[in-house]
Amino acid sequence: MTRGAEASALGGTVEAYLADAGIDWEQGARAGEYVVTLPGEKKLRTVASLVVGEASLSVSAFVIRNPDENHEKFYRYLLRKNLRLPGLAYAIDTSGDVYVTGRLPAAGVDAGYLDQLMGALLEAADSHFNELLAIGFLSSMQKEWDWRVSRGESLRNLDAFRHLLDGASSTDSTGP
Repeated sequence: MTRGAEASALGGTVEAYLADAGIDWEQGARAGEYVVTLPGEKKLRTVASLVVGEASLSVSAFVIRNPDENHEKFYRYLLRKNLRLPGLAYAIDTSGDVYVTGRLPAAGVDAGYLDQLMGALLEAADSHFNELLAIGFLSSMQKEWDWRVSRGESLRNLDAFRHLLDGASSTDSTGP
């Protein structure tokens, strides 16, 4: 099989898997790119790019932007998580934004492997999201919390962080 035929066959495998799995996707800007949207629990959704190459499949998904604070602790947390990611790794771009990425040989990619890959990708992007927010954005979340409390606004989207934010305000003299 020629390299072009190999890429074409892999593209067909990817398209068939996405259709069978009911995963929303669209054609990406690059040749052989599939942009998929995976639903999350902590993060509302994860958008990933699957790129079919001559002899490989590359995957990349945005996880979280460059943290506002605690950079060393934030990146150390991610590096420790890299030890348990099957075929994937956390990486940062030139802006410090975090992605989960991988490059796999085309020869072993089938529907079963794609299903495992999508599960691992979603787990990596979604499961640690709240911990990453707490490490890298706690001060910003505290300001948002305090502003919402002062105006009587809903705190619903910050409920997962209530244990860190409620009573921690510098303006609240009744804190713990």
